[in-house]
Amino acid sequence: MTVTAAPPQAPAEAEPPVHKASLRKRLIPYWLLLPGILWLLVFFVLPMVYQLSTSVQTGSLEEGFQVTWHFQTYWDAFTEYYPQFLRSLLYAGTATVLCLMLGYPLAYLIAFKAGRWRNLLLVLVIAPFFTSFLIRTLAWKTILADGGPVVGVLNDIGFLDVTSWLGMTQGDRVLATPLAVVCGLTYNFLPFMILPLYSSLERIDTRLHEAAGDLYARPATVFRKVTFPLSMPGVVSGTLLTFIPASGDYVNAELLGSTDTRMIGNVIQSQYLRILDYPTAAALSFILMAIVLIVVTVYIRRAGTEDLV
Repeated sequence: MTVTAAPPQAPAEAEPPVHKASLRKRLIPYWLLLPGILWLLVFFVLPMVYQLSTSVQTGSLEEGFQVTWHFQTYWDAFTEYYPQFLRSLLYAGTATVLCLMLGYPLAYLIAFKAGRWRNLLLVLVIAPFFTSFLIRTLAWKTILADGGPVVGVLNDIGFLDVTSWLGMTQGDRVLATPLAVVCGLTYNFLPFMILPLYSSLERIDTRLHEAAGDLYARPATVFRKVTFPLSMPGVVSGTLLTFIPASGDYVNAELLGSTDTRMIGNVIQSQYLRILDYPTAAALSFILMAIVLIVVTVYIRRAGTEDLV
């Protein structure tokens, strides 16, 4: 027997070192996100934590507030001001529906029928943003003034009789009524509905409409089966961008309404600046946030889409 030596094995290749340039390249996205994360922490998370601690405090402005974990404030605030919560949700929901009914046809017109006038119409949609929110709301006091032309026309056609029967107006008066508050909310938040709708409609391939027409679908069927389902991301985005700020708004109810049309935003503003009951104001804010979060979550699930524009 002869013993042969094993063939020499090739030395294992050493793993290539991680280059510093490659590591820096992988860290670039995190460095780009860092300013936004810091912004959210400083101007969103920290104020939320501070308000949360305020909501469980007891005391007064003269004696000072102390954290006593008094969660009873939440229940007391809700039971006392639940009519304002319901009124805010009702006004915000009504304004959202009106914005959708007014904004969808206009967004459809801009997306498919405007042609070379598209850019001009988009500028007109965002034109109200060129003036302050306060000035736009004050303008509605002139538009809806008692004895004005708008109120006169509404009274002549019998519209005010219907709204008075529904409890939205009082006789031939529109100012200081729920109708005035809803009109102000609808006008101020209408652009937030139109722009997401236009963005969603503009991305729809028009060849789908042609294909539906080739299959002898009527225009109403094309809209119901093709256009509206494909525009659902815009519908969901627009309704959220309208409902969420409208539910916490207080300017329209303050300038166009009365004590009988106060929304929860007016109560929070009063608690902070007039009554100086900071724990109740903070508790009301968190209750409103929780209610809106629940409503939005249920709405998104029922809408069947999370692909928001």
